Amino acid sequence: MTDVRATPGKEREKEAMVTVKSILDNDFYKFTMQHAVIKFFPRAKAEYQFFDRGETKFPEGFSQELKKSISQMAGLSLTSDEVSFLRESCRCLPPPYIDFLKGYRFDPDEVSIVQKRSKLTIQIKGYWYRAILWEVPVLSIVSELYFKMTGQKIITVEEIIDVVKQKAAGYNAIDARIVEFGTRRRYSFENQDIVIKELTKTGRPSFLGTSNLHFAMKYRLTPIGTHAHEWFMFHGAKYGCKMANRLALTNWTDVYQGDLGIALSDTFTSQVFFRDFDKQFAKIFDGVRQDSGDPFAFANKAIAHYLGFNIEPNSKTIVFSDELNPVIVENLVTHCKGKIKTVFGIGTNFTNDVGVSPLQIVIKMTKAKPEGDNWISVVKLSDSLKKFTGDPDLIRIFENVLNV
Repeated sequence: MTDVRATPGKEREKEAMVTVKSILDNDFYKFTMQHAVIKFFPRAKAEYQFFDRGETKFPEGFSQELKKSISQMAGLSLTSDEVSFLRESCRCLPPPYIDFLKGYRFDPDEVSIVQKRSKLTIQIKGYWYRAILWEVPVLSIVSELYFKMTGQKIITVEEIIDVVKQKAAGYNAIDARIVEFGTRRRYSFENQDIVIKELTKTGRPSFLGTSNLHFAMKYRLTPIGTHAHEWFMFHGAKYGCKMANRLALTNWTDVYQGDLGIALSDTFTSQVFFRDFDKQFAKIFDGVRQDSGDPFAFANKAIAHYLGFNIEPNSKTIVFSDELNPVIVENLVTHCKGKIKTVFGIGTNFTNDVGVSPLQIVIKMTKAKPEGDNWISVVKLSDSLKKFTGDPDLIRIFENVLNV
């Protein structure tokens, strides 16, 4: 829906700022990657850029309110209860890392924001181990702030709960295993809270947990996640695209020793990933995550890959996480049933299904500076052309070198 309420300027400005309530209001895989970065690349630096695939027209004054929202994050720190939760529920994260996180503070100077008319530019730059935590909260603030400042009408809380109930009932009816992945493009923090609260009531047994650590703690859920594209992109910059997948996976297993064993498959296309995902990796990792391209073709490819190594596909899992909705999930459950286990990471379709058009926004690493090196552009190829990121000339070089 696009109907917009008229809100007086001063009143709108007073209401606009978004307050982030916890360092843990972030995706689990940001913390798991942060720990791995500290171990392997403590002096590396990274640069991230904001990409708006939907060419959103941001309202006048948006950048000022965004800066206010980000500035208040400097005061966030872990509470004693949050420290206890991490120690008890995130056993893959060792005590020294949790002690580090106790002292971590966001530095808003790492985030640069510029608005020219309706176009928004955001850059994040700093030591990788620090800058890595900005992506998800910045995106969630941009999304929530946009809907606050444009005042678009949404459905009622009761209707939101009914939508979640209907989806949960549908997923339970087809025995789909689902995880909530919706922090970055949520309508609001409060809406995500409503959604997860309802899923804890009516979503089980299908509902397995959430990627958001704050809500995992609040509702005693399993935090779920492993790594993201930037882990592979950085390895591509430091070691070259031919070695990126293998070294990224090797370093991951060195840190987590078999825990967090779902490998992201599409940073340099799944075609290249499966060439690199040899028998040793196929046995060590519990499964793979599909995040772009044709999910049905990917499932067939993954099943054939495991069978080629005489590995029973039903002992492995595909985590699907690309623009899912109930219809796609049902079709994938039917397609994969009896062949390979499935989990579905559902994001925006849970946390921004309120009657508005969700923003099509991402933040991606664009440059890396490994220790002692110059700044190097990074590339993401993906299985979908629209998700390619990086310098066009460098993208062509990667495609030629990788033969894709």
